[in-house]
Amino acid sequence: MDHFMEEVVVKRKPFMQNLAHAFANIFMVISALMGVFFLNVIFAMFNIPNLILTVLFLGMAILLYLYRDRLKTEYEYTFTNGDLDFAQVYNNQKRKSLGTMRVKNVESFGPVDSETFRKLINMPNIKRKNWFLNREANLYFFYYQKENSEKHMIIFEPSEELVEYIRKYLPHGVYLTK
Repeated sequence: MDHFMEEVVVKRKPFMQNLAHAFANIFMVISALMGVFFLNVIFAMFNIPNLILTVLFLGMAILLYLYRDRLKTEYEYTFTNGDLDFAQVYNNQKRKSLGTMRVKNVESFGPVDSETFRKLINMPNIKRKNWFLNREANLYFFYYQKENSEKHMIIFEPSEELVEYIRKYLPHGVYLTK
């Protein structure tokens, strides 16, 4: 029997996220209008300060246009028969794959409020990836090492049902309780 589960993690209190996105849209429009205004001024009377202001305002408008969707981020976890795919979704439009993990290759898995997590997180040269949105959620971690002995830790917020699926594919003794 196949085990498949897909889960999307959204911000539980999105007020600040929505407010920041709205302000980014407003500042993008204002910056574009100011850039066009200074562009018109350059054609009437060219000088260096007007050129700098034009480039500054138009550059800010372009950067806000390109990066404003990152203010509304969600994470997607897809579990399929022992493989866990991680993805980051921007504003329900753009999807960025973060990677795939074989659960059987994990050295440690458990809640972040465990003693093992506190020991592992303080290890030197560990690369930590925070793929969660809600700090108050029940967070879990994966600890693993790659072939080149790089130490990695992924912190994410799965549901209890996803944790049970993961536990079925973990090697013996890898799941750590509190």
